[in-house]
Amino acid sequence: MNTQNKLPYAFIIGIDCITGLQSARILARHAVPVIGLAKDPRNFCCKTKVCEKILPVNTANDDVIELLESIGPSLEQKAVLFPCTDMSVLTLSRHRVRLTKWYHIALPEHEVVEMLMDKVSFYTYAQKEGLAIPKTFFLRDRSGAEAAANELTFPCIMKPPMKTPTWERNTRAKAYKISDKIEFLALYDQCANWADLLMAQEWIEGNDGNLYSCNCYFSADSEPLVTFIARKIRQWPIETGTSCLGEEIRNDVVLKESIRLFRSVNYHGLGYVEMKRDQGTGKHYIIEPNIGRPTGRSAIAEAGGVELLYTKYCDLLELPLPPNREQKYIGTKWIYLRHDVQSALYYWWKGELTVSDWWRSIRGRKWDAVFSWNDQAPFWYDLWAALVNLSKSLVRTISKKRRTRNGNLKYFVEGRN
Repeated sequence: MNTQNKLPYAFIIGIDCITGLQSARILARHAVPVIGLAKDPRNFCCKTKVCEKILPVNTANDDVIELLESIGPSLEQKAVLFPCTDMSVLTLSRHRVRLTKWYHIALPEHEVVEMLMDKVSFYTYAQKEGLAIPKTFFLRDRSGAEAAANELTFPCIMKPPMKTPTWERNTRAKAYKISDKIEFLALYDQCANWADLLMAQEWIEGNDGNLYSCNCYFSADSEPLVTFIARKIRQWPIETGTSCLGEEIRNDVVLKESIRLFRSVNYHGLGYVEMKRDQGTGKHYIIEPNIGRPTGRSAIAEAGGVELLYTKYCDLLELPLPPNREQKYIGTKWIYLRHDVQSALYYWWKGELTVSDWWRSIRGRKWDAVFSWNDQAPFWYDLWAALVNLSKSLVRTISKKRRTRNGNLKYFVEGRN
């Protein structure tokens, strides 16, 4: 692989997701040569033109390690790895020794990686350290679910500690919001085989705007070289989904608690902490950390003039750090337009959002999750796929109504006979 007269490569592990697409675009703007690795090379994100090449490989298991090992000897300079999914972070951490000859990997000790990614271990650690977390139950079997249902206050949420391939094959939902005990047990029975362990967590009162995040990068000596605070405005699916519109904002509580958490474990690498402010009490609770990878909202830092991902790249290669590493609170936003339209339509239908309110909420400087003037193909492929899915859904709905109508007519005719 020819790297003469180039900066070292950045490998985006998981280019077939929005996080990977955004990361590739951000690095390419700094003239960093990018290679993407994709489990699904047909994904709309893989239509990007910013990668020199996109290699198909299962990024969720050891196949990705074997591919990186085969590429390593052809590199003239050590490359920087940017895993963009939880499973790729875990896989890289487990096999980092096999790759360090050819690649820079920014992760804390493997025990820390496993603790922060394992919700049972993390919530145990958080309680010991006095970090505020919602009341949580871990559901290992039906009897445990029944016991939790008797102690929980509703509404609550249910989700897996980590989204496994089995979970993702069965649902696109990140979590489920549950209104009562009967629904809770029914949902447990439905989801129990999708993950080895499920967790139930009390619902912290407040709308989407009470969800805050800290995106950051910590050096090898656990110093926060970059931090960036933002909050959600809307998400999709509603209440338990992923941000579709967010904005930068100042929140010193979120900043302080995020730094306290990561410093307490001698953290190294990209990090993300989501916290929710209780609308009634004003208290902030840690919802979850994401570690070792960019997030879908990393790009809001770039839109706000803070070079989060490039700082990681420069730090690992011992290049001069970019000067733009301090948040200036200029009101920048991040939007996934298609999903935000879906979310806005929901609130409009409920009478909680007007068209003019929506327009005001998206105005201003922002980074679009998918659309780019210089790299438009992913946007149009994503839109086309959404329209195809919508048309299929409409066909299924019409077909179901026709079957119901025909069945009722048959019943009526036969009944008269």
